[in-house]
Amino acid sequence: MHNTDLLTRSLSSVWHPCTQMKRHETLPLVPIQRGSGVWLYDFDGKRYLDAVSSWWVNLFGHSNPRINAAIIDQLGKLEHVMLAGFTHEPVVQLSEKLRELAPAGLGHCFYGSDGASATEIALKMSAHFWRNNNQPEKSQFISLQNSYHGETLGALSVTDVALFKEAYGSMIFQNATVPSPDTRNANPEESAEDFAMRCAAQLEAHLQQHHSHIAAFIIEPLVQGAAGMAMYHPSYLTRARELCNQYQVHLIADEIAVGMGRTGTLFASEQAKITPDFLLLSKGITGGYLPLSVVMTTDNIYQAFYADDVERGFLHSHSYTGNPLACRAALATLDIFTSDDVLNSNRIKASYLNHTATPLREHSKVSHFRNTGMIWAFEVDTMHKDFAQRCFSFALENELLLRPMGNTVYFMPPYVITENEIHFLIDQTVKIINSLT
Repeated sequence: MHNTDLLTRSLSSVWHPCTQMKRHETLPLVPIQRGSGVWLYDFDGKRYLDAVSSWWVNLFGHSNPRINAAIIDQLGKLEHVMLAGFTHEPVVQLSEKLRELAPAGLGHCFYGSDGASATEIALKMSAHFWRNNNQPEKSQFISLQNSYHGETLGALSVTDVALFKEAYGSMIFQNATVPSPDTRNANPEESAEDFAMRCAAQLEAHLQQHHSHIAAFIIEPLVQGAAGMAMYHPSYLTRARELCNQYQVHLIADEIAVGMGRTGTLFASEQAKITPDFLLLSKGITGGYLPLSVVMTTDNIYQAFYADDVERGFLHSHSYTGNPLACRAALATLDIFTSDDVLNSNRIKASYLNHTATPLREHSKVSHFRNTGMIWAFEVDTMHKDFAQRCFSFALENELLLRPMGNTVYFMPPYVITENEIHFLIDQTVKIINSLT
């Protein structure tokens, strides 16, 4: 099979996500045959450095031999069994391992299939908790401005992206937002922490006025991904936890994109020294191999559903909940964190990339160069309204997979990236910016 053959067949049969399909009349799809480490290869043998971890999911490289082996081993034992009325070893082992690793008190795991499912589960579980505790009026939610928590209808109700609101607003229950502590919005003389505290004061004012109707505050800890990798000081999370306690509002930490080591700690919430009421994980939890999400919560919330009455139980299910193959992939991923001392290795790589990126940071067309853990982002000063598409296309020509958001370029590479590959990433990115500006 060749690139052109696969392109033709794909365009005639596959409806691609978040894509205006007509664009592919002039912007060809990229047909991928195989992957290895940080590289993807098409059918003609051309390679692309996956600088975005294939939508932020891949942690330890494509076709990782240890994750491959775990899935193959599980495939010979049990591929799937429904989790309603049944259980199996991989889901028990994974739940116990996550309980051991997560912030203290998160001892119960409820599984879904993807990130949006995890958001739906947490929102429903929070509102149902208050109903079970004779406070059914607490059914509303708040989120940060420019937040993103998924694209199902419930998740869109706490997602603040204009494009989605305009398209599906009539179908969505509209919840309130509070100002984002995105450090890019701070005054020039204001520190990141001072700005975070100023935004936290606005959160407090909202909770003070509306807490009696609010079930939960959902937040992406430390980095708001779809907002253009908006980064902020952990003190905001610390204060948010205090305020949610004070006003009896659940705190939902959406770590779907920022968990599993992305921010420098296994869970971003650790950097604020907090335990959320709900911790959402997906994307990297299986190393980018199989769909899986998990909502971790506390015994207090679990006990609110523990009763003889069915209607007090949590009414939510997925056909592939806790799939054994996905759980084995997740267990293998967590084993790699331990055996390879990944978090420490990532700190060294992050430092090396920051040093290597000096020509990029000092580029006259680059602003707000920023880094949290294994996430980097910066804005490009450009007059091109179609900069993101032009950058994506030119990057492919230069063996890079970049997927800018507007004029924000970001890196979220697999953790196995080498020093030589870091140099390649930076050198090619500088070349691309020079060409486009």
